[in-house]
Amino acid sequence: MNNEEKNLEQVLWDSANVMRQTMGAADYMNYALGLIFYKHLSDRTLEAVANALVDAGEADDGDVATEAQRQAAYEQYWANPDSQDELKSFMDMDYIIQPKFTFTAFVDAIKAKTFQLENLNQAFRDLEQSNAQLLEHLFDDVDLHSTKLGSTPQKRNEMIAAVMEALAPLNLDSHSGDILGDAYEYLISNFASDMGQKAGEFYTPQSVSTLLTRIVTANQEEKKGFTAYDPAMGSGSLLLNVRRYLQDADSIQYYGQEIKTSTYNLARMNMILHGVSATNQHLRNADTLDKDWPADEITDFDGVMMNPPYSQKWSADKGFLNDPRFSDYGVLAPKSKADYAFLLHGLYHLKSTGTMGIVLPHGVLFRGAAEGKIRQKLLEKGMIYAVIGLPAGIFYSTGIPTIIMVLKKDRADRDVLFIDGSKEFVKGKPQNTLTDANIDRLFRAYQERKDEDKFCHVASFEEIEENDYNLNIPRYVDTFEPEPEVDLGALNKEMAATNEEIEKSEKELLTMMHDLTTADAHKNQDLQDFLKLFE
Repeated sequence: MNNEEKNLEQVLWDSANVMRQTMGAADYMNYALGLIFYKHLSDRTLEAVANALVDAGEADDGDVATEAQRQAAYEQYWANPDSQDELKSFMDMDYIIQPKFTFTAFVDAIKAKTFQLENLNQAFRDLEQSNAQLLEHLFDDVDLHSTKLGSTPQKRNEMIAAVMEALAPLNLDSHSGDILGDAYEYLISNFASDMGQKAGEFYTPQSVSTLLTRIVTANQEEKKGFTAYDPAMGSGSLLLNVRRYLQDADSIQYYGQEIKTSTYNLARMNMILHGVSATNQHLRNADTLDKDWPADEITDFDGVMMNPPYSQKWSADKGFLNDPRFSDYGVLAPKSKADYAFLLHGLYHLKSTGTMGIVLPHGVLFRGAAEGKIRQKLLEKGMIYAVIGLPAGIFYSTGIPTIIMVLKKDRADRDVLFIDGSKEFVKGKPQNTLTDANIDRLFRAYQERKDEDKFCHVASFEEIEENDYNLNIPRYVDTFEPEPEVDLGALNKEMAATNEEIEKSEKELLTMMHDLTTADAHKNQDLQDFLKLFE
């Protein structure tokens, strides 16, 4: 862990400890992440002001080096209407935060005991209105009037002031990772017990995200205008991870859908934090399975990736049999388990030249009835390319082992690569972790696509057919380790030596017990009777 991450974790811990006195972890996550995002935009504003003034010859680097100097310069230039217009053109920002509403200004007001919560509320509204297309409703979950913050306006004022003071030391520019993603993962890992079993339902651990996106982008690293789609995007970390493996990251088009509004807004924040332009992000707040999307623009993608909620209930209405996403399979995923509904939705939107990776529970490999029929049809079409078993205990929302299923279209072959990665992890608390070495080994096996004893196997379609289309990994990758042979001669000698030691110890104990004495005749008789048991 580097110093940057320690800094992020420390301020998150401090801010969470302020809020958890009055609210649950799921609620204070919304406040902490929303305020971190606002601080990021505010810090970017002050940095842009400083750069604009230096470029315009209005200031030297040393004059705007500190946060306080940048804030003072911003206030000075904003006071002149002519300077405002000039500054906006120099800054080239797609949103506006006035000097009085910067995070720095609010912290100064907190220290001066003049901070008013309504001013922050107004700042949120002004920011959203400065770019409605990009920022509208982004702070809806940061409810500054909620009684969860305190029973009176004054208590709510004090609560948010304390949180902002805790976050003030955070230098977001120095953090090299996924800021909101790292913050989200940290809060989940440390407060999962407060948040319930589904604490991590909307976040894919970075190690799994890395493996999945490496697979989906493999052999497409040089592609310009790569289109990525996650129909169960959660916080957006899986989508954004694609940037790490493509040479022309600025040309990536991101498509994502999320049913929960607060998490959808988190994904929007994440996109902005990563500098994704409004024209490159296409995000939607809706139920992926209920109505197909996208349907009237780009409808198929170079890479489809998702970690949907496992075995989620859905309507499975008969009308879906006429939906082109599901109609080719003749049956629907059962109402109690939407796993294959998510899979078929993603597959429908995959280009014939693309790759899809989806995280699913092991049950999809062997369950029968409708799921068995869908699985058989997929195998007959040659669309299931690989099945990678992941270790147990690497997700925050569940301890069960999961798999990554990789799918492709228009394949000449129908074989399937099976990889048993159940032992590729480092044990940890509260979660196990896939290390870089574990990820490299799994990805290398995926790329090489050849047999390796007790680790991976390429099964022919005929082999799978003989197994009644059951894809349970142990049927194809034998990981059985025989017990070592027992040397009976050595065991006999060891047991004889042990018995000899026991007899010796018993004799020594009996000798010591004979030395015991008592003047009480009744107790002495009891002692003698007791000694006879050992003789």
